[in-house]
This record gives sequence, C-alpha cells and structure tokens, in this order.
Amino acid sequence: MCRAKDEGASMDVSKGREVLPTNVKPLHYDLTLEPNFEKFSYEGKVVIDLDVKADTTSVSLNSLELDIHSTHISAGGSEITSSPEVTYNKDAQVTTITFDRCIPAGSKAQLTQIFTGQLNDKMAGFYRSSYKHNGTTKYLATTQMEPTDARRAFPCFDEPALKAEYTITLVADKHHTCLSNMDQVSETEVESKITGGKRKAVSFRKTPLMSTYLLAFIIGELNCVETNNFRVPVRVFAPPDKDIEHGRFSLELAAKTLDFYEKTFDSKFPLPKLDMVAIPDFSAGAMENWGLITYRVVDVLFDAKTSGASTKERIAEVVQHELAHQWFGNLVTMDFWEGLWLNEGFATWMSWYSCNKFYPEWKVWQSYVTDTLQGALSLDSLRSSHPIEVPVKRADEINQIFDAISYSKGSCVLRMISKYLGEETFMEGIRRYLKKHAYGNTRTEDLWAALSDASGKPVGKIMNIWTKNVGYPVVTVNEDTGSSTIKVKQNRFLRTADVKPEEDKTLFPVFLGLRTKDEVNEDLTLSEREQEFKIPDTDFFKLNADHSGIYRTLYSPARLEKLGQAAKQGLLTVEDRAGMIADAGALASSGYGKTSGILSLVKSFNSEPEFVVWSEILSRISSIRSAWVFEPEPTRNALKSFQRSLVSSQARSKGWAFTPDEDHIQAQFKALLFGSAGLAGDEKIIEAARDMFAKFKAGDRSAIHPNIRGSVYAIVLRNGGREEYDAILHEYQTANDADERNTALRSLGRVESPDLIDRTLSLPLSDLVKGQDVYLPLGGLRNDAKGIEALWKWMTGNWEAIEKKCPPGLTMLSSVVQLCTSGFATEEQLKEVQGWFEGRSTKGFDRALEQSYDAVRAKSKWLGRDRGDVEAWLKKEGFLGEA
Repeated sequence: MCRAKDEGASMDVSKGREVLPTNVKPLHYDLTLEPNFEKFSYEGKVVIDLDVKADTTSVSLNSLELDIHSTHISAGGSEITSSPEVTYNKDAQVTTITFDRCIPAGSKAQLTQIFTGQLNDKMAGFYRSSYKHNGTTKYLATTQMEPTDARRAFPCFDEPALKAEYTITLVADKHHTCLSNMDQVSETEVESKITGGKRKAVSFRKTPLMSTYLLAFIIGELNCVETNNFRVPVRVFAPPDKDIEHGRFSLELAAKTLDFYEKTFDSKFPLPKLDMVAIPDFSAGAMENWGLITYRVVDVLFDAKTSGASTKERIAEVVQHELAHQWFGNLVTMDFWEGLWLNEGFATWMSWYSCNKFYPEWKVWQSYVTDTLQGALSLDSLRSSHPIEVPVKRADEINQIFDAISYSKGSCVLRMISKYLGEETFMEGIRRYLKKHAYGNTRTEDLWAALSDASGKPVGKIMNIWTKNVGYPVVTVNEDTGSSTIKVKQNRFLRTADVKPEEDKTLFPVFLGLRTKDEVNEDLTLSEREQEFKIPDTDFFKLNADHSGIYRTLYSPARLEKLGQAAKQGLLTVEDRAGMIADAGALASSGYGKTSGILSLVKSFNSEPEFVVWSEILSRISSIRSAWVFEPEPTRNALKSFQRSLVSSQARSKGWAFTPDEDHIQAQFKALLFGSAGLAGDEKIIEAARDMFAKFKAGDRSAIHPNIRGSVYAIVLRNGGREEYDAILHEYQTANDADERNTALRSLGRVESPDLIDRTLSLPLSDLVKGQDVYLPLGGLRNDAKGIEALWKWMTGNWEAIEKKCPPGLTMLSSVVQLCTSGFATEEQLKEVQGWFEGRSTKGFDRALEQSYDAVRAKSKWLGRDRGDVEAWLKKEGFLGEA
C-alpha cells in the first residue's frame, strides 16, 4: 500500500497504472446488440470512430469473455485492413489489432468488430437476471459496467478518462421493453438471425460525452410508472412479478430531488429523461448509469404496508445518492479509479444533505455520526486500511476500494470541509467545479482548487493531508485549570494499539470545534503534534462539537465523568452524546482506557431520551459482547444481563405498538429497544414476540408490524426450534415483497441448534438464494461462538463452490470472506485462518482478508488487557453469577 510520507507530499498516482496506449482516442461508438434468451448469449456489432493521435500500425482496446468474429479498420474513407493480426492479453484484458499500413497522426479512423458475448449470470457486463411470474421463470438482460465490465459487454476503451459519445441499438422481441441511457428515437422491424423471424430494432438518441462505466441497456418485460413533476420525464420500471405502484415513493422523490439538485448545483440535468429500474439480480445497492439508474429491488420499491421506517430512509438515501452522481461522477468524472472517492464521497454527503432538506424530521445528521462517521472510523482504525486516494494500478484492485473509506470517510472529509468553509461557500465551490469541468475528467486537486477559489482559503494544503494519508488521530486532552488552558496532542490511532513510530509521522490539521456553555469556536486548529489553547472556562468544554471532525478525543476519566453530567444537564447535543460514547468505546477497546470505564459510562446514560444515542450505546455493548463471544458462559451471560438491565424498562415503557402516523424516529427507537431487550432475554418481550408470531403463522399478516418483523423472527428463532424455522423459511420462499423476503432470510442466521445452523448454511449455495443475497443468512450466525465456528467450517469446506457463485473479481466474495473470518477473537483462531489461506490465491479479496486479520488481532489484544477488568466490573455491579 502506498501513501504520502509527509503532509505536503503529492504523489504521481498515474505511475504504474496498467492503461491502454494513447496512440488513438475513441470519439463515438455505434453499438448494436441482440440477445438470445435461449442460449444466454448475444450477438454484437460495434463501430468505433477514432481520433489518431500518433502515427500508428496498431490499436489496443479492452475486451473480456467475448468471441470476436471479424475486425475491420478503415481511415480517410478507405479500408486499411479486413484481416489484421489480432492478439489477446488475458491478464491485461486487452485485444491488440496490428496492421501493416500506417495511419498518420491527425487522421480519423474507424474500427468495426462483430462479436458474440455471454449473457452471463455474474451480475457483470451484459448479463441475465431472472424472476418468477405466474410460476414460470423469466429473464431480462441488463448491465453493470462499473468499474471495468463494459469490456465484458463489448470491445471498448474501458477507462473513465476515455469519454466518447454512444449510439445504441437494441434488437429484441416485440413484447420486450428496451431501455438505454437516452430516449428512444426509432423503432423498426428487422429480420432476426437468432430467431429466424421478425424482431424490433430500437435505436436511442446519441449520448453526450461519457465514460464506458456509465453505459447501460436493458431488454425485458417491464411495467412502468411515470411522473411529469420534473422538467423531463421520470419513470420507474420493474418486472411484472412486482407491483409497479410500489415505485411511486422513489418516483416522486426522484422528480423533486432532480429539481432540487438543478437549483443547488445551478446546472441543468442534461439528458432528455431519467429512468430507474428494479433489477431482480444486482450485486451492489444501485448503479448511477447516466439517465438509466439500476437498483436492487429492495432499494427502489417501497410498500408502506410491508416495510418499516428504516427501509423508507434507506431507499430515500440510495435514490438521492444515485441522483447526485448524475452530476458528480457522470457529468464530471474522476480521471482514474484512485479518484473514486470524488464520486462516492460526494454522493454520500449529498444524499444526507438533501435528505435533511426534504425530511428534516428524520434528523439524519444525527444518525450520520453513528452510521457514516463510525463506519469510516472503524475501518480506518485498522493497519490494513488505505488512504482515501488510493493508487490503483490494475483492474482487479478496483472493486476492493468500494468500501467505507471511499464512501464514508470520503463523505466525512467533505462534511468537515463544508463546516470549515461554511455550507453556502462550499456549495458555491461545487457549482464552480461542475461548471468548469462539465463533460470532462478531474483529479482531487481540481475540487480543492474550486473550493479555494470560492472561499479564498488554502483548501488543498489542508485537505491533501486527509485524502493522501491513511488513518486519523486520537487527540489527547490535558487540562490546566489554573491558567484556563488545555494542552492537546495528536497521535495515529490504531485499534490494535501497536502504532509504530514510522506510522505516526503524519500531522493532520485537526479542527477542534470547541464547545463551551456560550458557543462553538470553529477557528481552533491543531496542526502541530502538540499545542496549547486558552479556553473560556474549564468547568465545561468539549472538543469536536457535533462530531464533524475525523478523530477520537481522549479525556481524563474525571473530564469524561463531567461530560456525562453535562449530558444530563442538556449542555451536549445528540451528536455530541452519541459521538462521546463512540469515542470512549473505541478508545477503551484499543487500550487508551479500561472497558469498565465504557460500561460505567453507558450505565450512566440509562435515562437517555434519544434514539441515536441509544443506537450507539447498544452498538458499543455489541462490540464488547462480540469480542467476549468465546469467553466462559457465566461472563457472556453477565454481559447479556447487563444489556437487558439497560434496555428492558425503556423497551417496556416505549412499547411495541405503532400508529399509522408514528413519528419516523420514534418508530425506529421502539424497534431498536424491542429487539435489543428481546434478544437479551427479556421474558415479557419474548412472550409478546411469540404471541405476534403465532397470530402471523395462523394467517394474520398484520400481526407483526414491519418495524419489528426482523426482531420478532430473531427472538422466536433464538427461543424456538424447527417449527419456527420452517415458518420463516416458508415466508422467505413465498413472500412477494423483496423486503419481507430479505428480512426472513437474514433472520435464519439467528438459530442456535447445530442442525438448524447446518440448514441455514445449506442455503447460500443453493438455488433458493440468489447470488446477490449470499451474505444475508450468514450475518446472523456471527452472534455466538457456535455460529462463528460453523461459518468457518462451511467456508473452508465449500470454497470452490463459493468462488464459483461469488467470482473473485466481484465484491461479494470479499463480503463472504469477512463474514466467515472476522468473528474470531483469539490468536490461535487467527493462526488457523492464516494457515488455511497460505498458498491460496487471495486475488480480489486480499484487502478484505487483511482487514479481518486486523480485526481479530484487535479483539485478541483487547481481551488480553481487559478480561479481568470486565469480570471485576460485572461482579461489582451484581451481574456475574446472574442467570
């Protein structure tokens, strides 16, 4: 892993990239495709107009798993060759076409190739997706090009900076809907070589300049809803097995969001329409193809009767994220993949920003602290993390950086800079950036230049340190009450608590955000190793107000106790309280404090009134319980009892009944407490879950409210057996709603008996579970030692089948490997995992595996330090020995 050595260092990230030669540049593609749903293949023809940049006797472009039947090259209106030498470099995924006649620089040339591709089942390139309708399996053909699978669909110059225009024609059966990035301009009847009969050829308007990874085309039976509440048509499509009316929420939200983004960015959405499509098989959550966004079904279709508040919020966030990409990523695109964070970090930040504007009652910036920020800080506390701008050389490295660093830490850096500059100044910089670079490609420095231009501040000098270096600091606070000063010091934070001197050389510009009784001072910046600051009052102060800074704050135990009191006095915001608990928990787990300290701190918050703070409290207890998962049963039961003592009275007083107009946050709060108390053994809640489940099983589908469906399933599975399992498995197999099916499948990991664990582990590789959902039943098994051990045994015993269902080039395998390895907590277990992978290829998931190793090391060290400390605290508080 490369990273800049000193704060001002800039590296030439383009060195060592495996890229195509620059002797020609694509200008326009004319692409025709015709699928064969019987053989799961397709016929294709591509005509590429080229700008010849240097005298050339060869053309190199990308292709993958394509059979190329013929290749023609012409220039200046005459044929150069119809039988060139064609060679293929499998490792580089490059086809090279060589010919004798030289084409001079400055010429325009044309490359024509006729080819056959596979309508594969890998959810990559041009692929097939299946669904059942009226008992029959049906197929549609769809695409997923990002990051490097356009080459799997057709021969192309598959790099983000090689933008071109595209004219797409799709040949299909007359009853099929055909979609692409642009609107349809013609439909003609043609003779089909595939069917031997008549088919239709649908041609689409030429696209603007765009990158290959944003191209999309879909052929299949699709229903549609449309709205005219935006300047251009907005539509949602879904296969006929889905209720298309469930697309209404996303549809109207998209129309409103496009209008909002046009005004916010001062930039018109440049395409003639926007389509959003629910795809039955989809490896990611959604994909921002320009003008034709594709989604997992569960991330775009919403049924208020069967889905809860958290699902609605997730869909809103995903839709607004993808729409932000229509400008940030599609109109202006990173020049290569180390700039991925420019796309994903901004779209993540923008989705929260717009969600807050549309649904202020959801208070999303509060949950940002426990969701996005903690996700970033968690991954970035590992030695195997990477800088936000990570140098990428090869295609097989790219998928691994679609992670919490590019998305979450990237967005946290933008949130930090938006606070530093002020939101309106920040947005003015964004407008200038989009205007200057429309239809072009950029590097991170271009964004910093636009923000500097708008603000007059040296944004690049400050922010390069954050994007080009791995990790973040822990800021230690020492007080001198006599002189009303605080001395603050920064050091690299690692979860494994073993930072080496050479890993602690970066000095980050840390915005201290000092909260006092009267104000928040945003002007204090720690830019050295150690600095002293005058403060108005040492009685009450807190750093990192609202937790918009990317660091952990280490206070003395006495100050932490005072902050706990300040929280009860209303001096701290929700974000402050949640962030303070998160910091204390992370610091205790890495040896900066004792775990008994965080246990005492969360115990003192037992009367906390806010959902987001409780979410963080329970997250911290969960992380302790997961580290202690292989400890003796009395200790594990004591921790469970502590959790129950914290949440039971809260859960019972809030209740688990939901009104039709239930407050969005309160609905999630009730659900959180109900599930947490029930799984911690609260008898009253277990009884309530059993009662609801019995009614549900007897045919009353309204007996379990969607907000608590997953918790009810988990509770009855934990406290039941085969009968409950069969009923929930049946629900997974028969429910029509994707959210209901996912909830059931996810819950099946909550079992404890060995035979039911084995049944759950038989699902991921069976035909019952789609490739996109392989990980869903696995997650629940990580909640106890038996499940963690069974996951490892399953993975090692089925490795070849897992690799086949989750090809290493896709992100799914990384997820499965992490789920099956990161639950361990001892050095012996770590050695076993390392030993098994030794000598095996880890290409495509090596980064994920290293992160698992680091996570296990961190837990092992934590246990070594605090095993006795936790036991003593549990005894002192009366939990150890309790059933």
